[in-house]
Amino acid sequence: MTSHVKRAFKYRFYPTDAQAAELSRTFGCVRKVYNLALAARTEAWARQERVNYNATSAMLTMWKKTEELAYLSEVSSVPLQQTLRHLQGAFTNFFAKRARYPRFKSKKNSRASAEYTRSAFTFRDGHLTLAKMTEPLDIVWSRPLPEGARPTMVTASRDAAGRWFVSMLCEDPAVKPLPSTGTAVGIDAGLDHLLTLSTGEKIANPRHERRDRARLAKAQRALAKKAKGSANRARARRRVARIHARIADRRRDYLHKLTTRLVRENQTLVIEDLTVRNMVKNGSLARAISDAAWSQFRSLLEYKAAWYGRDVVVVDRFFPSSRLCSTCGALREKMPLSVRTWTCGNCGATHDRDENAARNLKAAGLAVTVCGAGVRPQRSTPGGQSATKQKTSRREP
Repeated sequence: MTSHVKRAFKYRFYPTDAQAAELSRTFGCVRKVYNLALAARTEAWARQERVNYNATSAMLTMWKKTEELAYLSEVSSVPLQQTLRHLQGAFTNFFAKRARYPRFKSKKNSRASAEYTRSAFTFRDGHLTLAKMTEPLDIVWSRPLPEGARPTMVTASRDAAGRWFVSMLCEDPAVKPLPSTGTAVGIDAGLDHLLTLSTGEKIANPRHERRDRARLAKAQRALAKKAKGSANRARARRRVARIHARIADRRRDYLHKLTTRLVRENQTLVIEDLTVRNMVKNGSLARAISDAAWSQFRSLLEYKAAWYGRDVVVVDRFFPSSRLCSTCGALREKMPLSVRTWTCGNCGATHDRDENAARNLKAAGLAVTVCGAGVRPQRSTPGGQSATKQKTSRREP
C-alpha cells in the first residue's frame, strides 16, 4: 500500500465569545507550561543534569496539584502535553547544533497556538469540535479537504492581527511524484529581479512591502503616540498587525504559485546557499532582502520538490557564480556590484550578470548530481573577502 503525504490544510474560522475565551485560556496555559518546563530544564542544565520529556510531563502533573497553578487543569491537557513535546524537539535540535537554545515565550507576543491530537477533537460531517467546547468551529472552507480525509492533528491559532485559524493535518493522496521532465534550471536570487533563471527568464520582484509602505508608516506613527497599556494602543497595534498580515499573505501567495510552477516544470532545481541572516545586517538593503523572502522561497521549493519527486541542489555560497564566465570558464578577479553586464576578457562573450550566474549555478548543480550527493562546489577564498554575496547594486528607497 502506497503511503500518502501528510499535508496541512489551513482555514480561517470565527469563534463564538465562549470559544474565543476557552482558546485564549488554553493559549495562556500552553505558554505558561512551556516557560515553566524551559526554566526547569535550564536550571537542571546548569547543574549538569538532563531533564527529558517524561520528567517535564511528571512535573506538569505536580504543577496541576498546586494551588497556584490549579488553573492548568481547567483546559484540555493535550495542548499542554504537546507543548512539552515541542520543547523536547527544540532541545533535540539545539544539542544537534541545528538551532539556538530555546527561548521563553513572551506574554506580549500576540501570536499564540494550541495543538490537539486525535483524542482531543471530533470531526464529523465537516464539523470540527475541539476539547472543552460544546459547539463546532465556524470554519470558512476556502478549499475542500481531500476526499475521505480524517485529520490526525489540529492546530488552532490566533495571529497578531487577531485573526483565528485552524490547521488540519491530513493524508493527501493527490500529492504524488510527477513524471520526470529531464530538465534542469539554475536559479539566481536577486532584488532588481526576484529570480533569474538559466533559461534567461527574469521573474519580477513584486516588492509587496513597498506597496503598503506609506500606509504602514502612518499606522506605526499613530501607534507610537498612544500611551503604553491603553486600549487605544492595543487597537493601533492591531491596525499595524493587519497591514503586516496583508503584506505577508500576498508574499506567501506569490511564492506558492512561483515555486509550484518551477517544481512542475523542472526535474532538477539548482539554487545558491544564501546566508540571509548575515545579509540583512546590511542596513541599506535589510528591508528589501526581508521583503524578497529568499529563505521562505527556498523552504517552499524544497518541500514541494520532495512531494513531487524533484531534486533541489544547493550550491555553496562561496561559489563565484557571478565572476565565472559561463562560456569559457574564465574567472574574473573582481566584480563590483555596479557591474550588471560584463565582457569576458578571455573569449569576448558578453554576459548579463544574473543570467550568467544562473547558468553557472545550473552547471555546478549538474556536476553535483554526477559526482554524488553532498558535494558542494567551492572556491579559494581571498584574504579579507566577505563570506556573503550581495545581490544588487541599487539601494532601496
